[in-house]
Amino acid sequence: MNARLHRCGEHAVLVELDRLEEVVALYDALAADPPRGIVDLVPAARTLLVRFEPPARHSEVESAVLSVRPAAGRLATTEEVVIPVVYDGDDLADVARLTGLTEREVVAAHTGTAWTVAFCGFAPGFGYLIGGDPRLAVPRRPESRVRVPTGAVALAGEFSGVYPRESPGGWQLIGRTETVVWDIAADPPALLRPGVRVRFAEA
Repeated sequence: MNARLHRCGEHAVLVELDRLEEVVALYDALAADPPRGIVDLVPAARTLLVRFEPPARHSEVESAVLSVRPAAGRLATTEEVVIPVVYDGDDLADVARLTGLTEREVVAAHTGTAWTVAFCGFAPGFGYLIGGDPRLAVPRRPESRVRVPTGAVALAGEFSGVYPRESPGGWQLIGRTETVVWDIAADPPALLRPGVRVRFAEA
């Protein structure tokens, strides 16, 4: 693991890594056995922000991070959510064409494998899901839409995701769900948090 560490303010260290798989493995290891003082872990595509509280210090946290030997693959998670999906997305036919699958095969591939939230971003509650069927890796749309509806289920690159609210977006839309993935009144507000396992089910 080739980690570059950057101090962020008084109580955080940003760990920069080469690959998403390394971020996921380090997040899993630190979440399973957090060193003294660490209060929050915020993964992204190539970085992991490690927040801590005194009496822990930057040097302690940096040493703890560098001493971690992440295991290969994701650790088992006890939290799993099932998201019912109506597969009638505007880009379902395009995804079938891009993958060489039929539309029914796209649906079967999307529902046939458990996904895992790698990190969150873009909008509050938007989880980037990994670990799905590799045949579903498709490029973003050539042009983004001005409006993607709340609950749209989409693909882009190796990721799947659920739009938590209406917003612009360039992912390939394959379906829609009524499941609420972001609710500010809930605890926690985000349904899809790093490490949560997700299974899609055809509604």
